[in-house]
Amino acid sequence: MERVIMHIDMNAFFASVEQQSNPALRGKPIAVTGSNQRTVILTASYEARAFGIKTGLTTWEARQKCPGLILVPTNNRLYTHVSSQIMKILLDYTPLVEVFSIDEAFLDISGSVTLFGGLERICYLIKSRIRARFGITCSIGIAPNKLLAKLASEMIKPDGLTIIREEDIPRTLEHMPIGELCGIGRKLAARLALYSIRTCGELGRYPLERLKKRFGIVGEKLHLMGLGIDDSPVIPAEEAEEAEEVKSVGHSMTLKQDIRERVEILKFLLQLSEMVGRRARRYGVWGKTVHLTIRYADFTTIGKQESQPTHINLSDYIYRAAVRVLDSLELQQPVRLLGIRLTTLQYQASQLPLFPEEQARLKLTEAMDRVNNRHGDFTVMFASLLDQEAMGSHVISPAWRPEGIRNVAVT
Repeated sequence: MERVIMHIDMNAFFASVEQQSNPALRGKPIAVTGSNQRTVILTASYEARAFGIKTGLTTWEARQKCPGLILVPTNNRLYTHVSSQIMKILLDYTPLVEVFSIDEAFLDISGSVTLFGGLERICYLIKSRIRARFGITCSIGIAPNKLLAKLASEMIKPDGLTIIREEDIPRTLEHMPIGELCGIGRKLAARLALYSIRTCGELGRYPLERLKKRFGIVGEKLHLMGLGIDDSPVIPAEEAEEAEEVKSVGHSMTLKQDIRERVEILKFLLQLSEMVGRRARRYGVWGKTVHLTIRYADFTTIGKQESQPTHINLSDYIYRAAVRVLDSLELQQPVRLLGIRLTTLQYQASQLPLFPEEQARLKLTEAMDRVNNRHGDFTVMFASLLDQEAMGSHVISPAWRPEGIRNVAVT
């Protein structure tokens, strides 16, 4: 059976959800930002995009372009809830649903098309159900593989539908800029341009051996991309959880204001340590190396790490290591950003500690995790964080998934 892959991309997802949640925002130029005033634009409504507002602009730049722009702080719980419900709708049409990001998914509908009356009909059903329940739109691309399905979903926005059939592939790719393909970013596109490769047609015709010589193993992948060939399967969440191996666990936080006092820095290190520790425990991994990242007010970034005697994943152990790294540094300026990362990971079965105090510590941690996993981050927290103002910029990670190993709420 010929493969039929669908890619669904929610249109201006965060902004659309905000407009539906608050009728006063509908039809107006709005932009969703992080949780403090020093963050950048995460997404903008189509009314704001008409003024040139796009992801990555600072709030100051955005207001210069659109003085009437309405800035809306991010509401992560709302977006993740809506996304999870949308993914459940998609599962009604095929069990092969791969969540690509909080607002994107791939579906393998090879065996479902005839069940729902054809390609256009299945797209209509999905679009209408999402619009009826959430009041938002999506663009859909359909093609023989994931690479082309994602390309197709970008062609018409908002509320678009593009179908690339097997016989359409050469014509579609001939003059398509290579930067439109998922996986070819600006730097790679610039390198390819040095060899007069600017379109997918040119990439597909470029001699394979030369690509391999100049780009190594990536050269063969690029050759196939230029031809529109992609054999990667649609991987459901439960299979992705089994297949994916975590390489590191980390969180960083841009602060609402620069800080230099050690006591203030320690509070954020404790908060970050709990976020990293809880993710590591969720994944079932222990790490031996704790990295501390510090960015100064002038954007200079420094980092240092410490290896532990044994593998750890309890938050207070991560915190103690981070504090030791901090105390080994002489801070030159006020701090703008802090980050903690746990690496040198290994999977291992959890063993009950020998000593009573360690057993109590483990049981307390497990109880906190159960509560926070169910009711949200920091529902239960360390006492020293009770007076901590939410100064960090909490942004949904691109790795977020509603289920499985990539279930990351904030970064």
